[in-house]
Amino acid sequence: MKQRLKLIVLTLTIGLALLALWQVQRIADQVRQSEEAKVRLWASAIGQRNQMAAATAHFFQQATLDEHRKMQLYTDILQSFNDPDLGMDLKFSLAYVNYIVDSSHTPIIITKSRDSVITVPQELAGQKLEGSLLEEYSQNPPFSYRIWGMPMTLYYKESEYYTQLREVLAGFTMSFLTDITQNSVLVPVVIVDSSRTTVLAHGNIDSAAVAHLDLEKGFNDEPVKITMPDGRTAYVYYSSTPLLRSLRWMPLFYFFIAIVLLVVSYNLFRTARTAEQNRIWVGLAKETAHQLGTPLSSLSGWVEYLRGKELTDQYAAEVEKDIKRLDTITHRFSKIGSVPELKDEDVREATMAAVEYLQSRAPRRVKFNVTFPDGESFVTPLNSYLFQWVVENLCKNAIDATEGEGVISIVGSQDARRIYIDISDNGRGMSPSVQKRIFDSGFTTKTRGWGLGLPLARRIVNQYHRGRLYLKYSVPGQGSCFRIELRKKS
Repeated sequence: MKQRLKLIVLTLTIGLALLALWQVQRIADQVRQSEEAKVRLWASAIGQRNQMAAATAHFFQQATLDEHRKMQLYTDILQSFNDPDLGMDLKFSLAYVNYIVDSSHTPIIITKSRDSVITVPQELAGQKLEGSLLEEYSQNPPFSYRIWGMPMTLYYKESEYYTQLREVLAGFTMSFLTDITQNSVLVPVVIVDSSRTTVLAHGNIDSAAVAHLDLEKGFNDEPVKITMPDGRTAYVYYSSTPLLRSLRWMPLFYFFIAIVLLVVSYNLFRTARTAEQNRIWVGLAKETAHQLGTPLSSLSGWVEYLRGKELTDQYAAEVEKDIKRLDTITHRFSKIGSVPELKDEDVREATMAAVEYLQSRAPRRVKFNVTFPDGESFVTPLNSYLFQWVVENLCKNAIDATEGEGVISIVGSQDARRIYIDISDNGRGMSPSVQKRIFDSGFTTKTRGWGLGLPLARRIVNQYHRGRLYLKYSVPGQGSCFRIELRKKS
């Protein structure tokens, strides 16, 4: 029973360890999937932001072309003043020219081509276009034209609206790489040029390790392709977050801990079992000495008694009983550790033989009452040597419980399947805490006991005879009763 309980506990421990490992693995998978979703979302955001940056660059490119066409139209209208035969309304042409300039909010400067003296706008008229002012208005190629035979040159720069919009989007564009590398999800990022050999920026990676990075290992297989604000192509390589890398190893770590715990538990279990076996063998040796001591003491007494007296058959019979007792003890201990041979024997006779031997050697104030139903057969497969040991052990415990004065009752009964032997006394009884441990090896309440009598008796009944030995009841101050159950021959 105890071995089965240990096996159940070990099985439950392994089951709980596997359940905990599965739970940790499930949580780790959930967190890992969440982290991977964050990384994918971040990578998608990079792609969308790159598209936005590309769209912004395309917008300004188209805006530049649009301004160029407007300035081309502006100069064409001015040159049309040279041909009055076209029949155009001069006032309408001038109004349309001014509308083009005003609607686009494009700053322009018109100079004489010969000496670069400014004529338009009025506030700069008479000045010469040179230095920083020339540099400021040289963002776009100038237009040259003639009006009334005079060569003129038109300079212009970006529309005020476009300049303001560019300033707003400049911060967004210029922070593109910083936002990628210093991301909120702590993704290790490396941005390389189109040749994939030069690192342009990096984030969440040790700077000392950047020079030795291997893009083929430790990073995603498909980098994100982006267009830099200056139009260059670059590639964004990213890898798993530190948390995600840790979660990948967590199940293995917990599995290792579980293995270590199982190994330690097994070693502790084996050590405890070995220690228990050692206690059993040591106690068995003590029990052997104790069992041999009773007949040897009796024989020694007979020797002293017989000195100087004439021998009779009665003396020889008593000595013969002790010799048989020694032979019985030898047979009992020879059966320990091996499977005993069971023969069809009468349980009543084996019980009476054990009681008769003890009765002549027990205290005189201890009475034995043996009751078996008359006319009934109690024959069952039995090893009488070992069974008598069980009865003697229970009776000796009962004698100790009565403290040398009391009644020990042995009652036999049976039903269709089992034979029952109840051994009771009217001694001091046992407390509930003692009752729980009486069959544990090494547990005893006696001053000179070894705690092996009941465990060995239970082993003989339960394992060798496939029966049951258990405490039927025990009441402190009133007594105890043990029951032996044996299976009938089928």
